[in-house]
Amino acid sequence: MALELGLKEWKMASTVGLGQKPRIRTLPARGLAALWRELATAKQRFGLSPEAAVFSCYEAGRDGFWLDRVLRERGVQNVVVDSSSIEVNRRKRRAKTDRLDAQKLVTMLLRYHWGEAKLWSVLRIPSLEEEDQRHLHRELLAVKGERTRHINRIKGLLISVGIALPTVDTSFPEDLERLRLWWASRAGTAPPLPAALRERCRREYERLALAERQIRDLEEARLAQIGSSSSPAMETVRQLMKLRGIGPAISWLLTMECLAWRKFANRRELASMAGLTPTPYSSSQGEREQGISKAGNRRLRTMLVELAWGWLVFQPESALSRWYAERFGSGSQRQRKIGIVALARKLWVALWRYVETGEVPEGAAVGDWEEKVPRRLRTAA
Repeated sequence: MALELGLKEWKMASTVGLGQKPRIRTLPARGLAALWRELATAKQRFGLSPEAAVFSCYEAGRDGFWLDRVLRERGVQNVVVDSSSIEVNRRKRRAKTDRLDAQKLVTMLLRYHWGEAKLWSVLRIPSLEEEDQRHLHRELLAVKGERTRHINRIKGLLISVGIALPTVDTSFPEDLERLRLWWASRAGTAPPLPAALRERCRREYERLALAERQIRDLEEARLAQIGSSSSPAMETVRQLMKLRGIGPAISWLLTMECLAWRKFANRRELASMAGLTPTPYSSSQGEREQGISKAGNRRLRTMLVELAWGWLVFQPESALSRWYAERFGSGSQRQRKIGIVALARKLWVALWRYVETGEVPEGAAVGDWEEKVPRRLRTAA
């Protein structure tokens, strides 16, 4: 059985083998009662017993993993697949409908269970608690993005009347009243900002102030958990924070997005998860490198590149920093940027080994994580 999940309706494709044409049915979205009824009907139509095993799949997307948990509770052996790993026709224009997608999914599901293990990428499903741990830092990243947009919008509104404001800080409401249209001065007197523009800037600043308060609250909550919680995930966060140059933000994101619940067999799987893998293109006599895949977790990849730049500053005596300096230190700006991605991959592997085995990256300086958390929030044993 394969499910194509839409916002208003679902397509269910079921079959018993490649020689059997898939049976397509339309269900109301999130209509579990209709799903169970249709599943029972399908078993009858295919001549199966009510206890027959059911294998199902659907693409990862907006609906998340709640359906996987429901299906597994009912005994259905479900997999959630990465939509970008599903093979498609390479024509520029191709037919695509939910019905065709459901048929394709159920056909690939048969091939997957018959031995084509690398046919597509199957997701590792986090528990409800593990999934819930990811909300704090993701909300924090979202609110910081909103803060940047509010600041840029205020500056953009003012530049449209010829005023370049260097910063937007707590004194902005008072500064707003003092701003003048310098280019429209008459007899040495410049008029104030137009009333509608001034009121819009004030309301924009109020939204900015709200974002600032939420950022402070979220950062305080994160530090409080780091300083007090005794969960395994917090132990991993504190372990990473012992390394110089790694603070609460980086250690929290690396842990909650990956290290707290994902398992990897080797460093290739680890780098692939972050999208830090090469993508060679070799066909006939033509060969070229297309850069890193960027197919993994974008939050993780962005943070690892940022961490790599900081690693050069805070861990200059480490083996990784020396490797970068010897290989790319004297190169052009473009070469240094390419090198920092390579350093990010190596550093990611080193941090994974550090968490899994306790092996400190060669030459890295280690300190006390408590120095990075306010004393009033330190209650962890």
